[in-house]
Amino acid sequence: MAVESSVLLKWYSDTARDLPWRREGVSAWQILMSEIMLQQTPVVRVSPIWEEWVERWPVPSAMAASSQAEVLRAWGKLGYPRRALRLHECAGVLAAEHGDVVPEDVDTLLSLPGIGSYTARAVACFAYGQRVPVVDTNVRRVVARAVHGNAEPGNPSNTRDLADVAALLPRTRARAATYSAALMELGALICTARTPNCESCPLPNCAWVASGKPAHTGPPKKVQKFAGTDRQVRGKLMAVLRESHRPVERAQLDIVWPNDPGQRDRALHSLLVDGLVEQTDDGLFALAGEGTA
Repeated sequence: MAVESSVLLKWYSDTARDLPWRREGVSAWQILMSEIMLQQTPVVRVSPIWEEWVERWPVPSAMAASSQAEVLRAWGKLGYPRRALRLHECAGVLAAEHGDVVPEDVDTLLSLPGIGSYTARAVACFAYGQRVPVVDTNVRRVVARAVHGNAEPGNPSNTRDLADVAALLPRTRARAATYSAALMELGALICTARTPNCESCPLPNCAWVASGKPAHTGPPKKVQKFAGTDRQVRGKLMAVLRESHRPVERAQLDIVWPNDPGQRDRALHSLLVDGLVEQTDDGLFALAGEGTA
């Protein structure tokens, strides 16, 4: 069973969210920035920071000319700050080797620092209108239900998932690119994980609904917690360093997580290993690039 393209495209045309990176005049570099930011981060948190970045770093060379620390500060509390470091590295490669222009083809995009399978295809599709399958969590869920009749998708498989979506794409390039955005939008707004709004779904046929909405039979999904995790501790340590423009003493870091020194030490060590934090020769701590300032 296919996810009907004409119906889905009409629904998307009528109801698509007015997201800033979907507007006219947005460059491939700016779309690349949005895709990196949106990984595991809600749209509402990304949008204002993305708009600041577009103004501050409209082209890759502008970001490449900034320090790692400047980029990390501007990243703020988006989470997973290694993405910011990789984007800064990517900007340098684009400026030095690609004439300050993001490549169009998937294979070249995949050769850039920090660009994986999803991001490469998303940029090729949404920035350049390429007819390539783009598969995120939302798309996998829509395909699992509408095509395969399953409440939830199985374990990710790049080969299978890309083949599933490629088989659904309209033949014309322009329609295929818009269809990819529409499929993603359907999963984000209607065919959601916990409470799918089937009554508002534009699709006239859905294998999951047709089979009576069978419950998911696999193991329950693990809920990703944040409070009390190393991720939370890392965030608190990074916040201290973002707010300071000079290296800080260890005591300034210790006070943000005093009840579990072992966890705090582990989190700090992981930041050092990831290259997000540096230690100076005299034992102070700073954001990447500021340890020798």
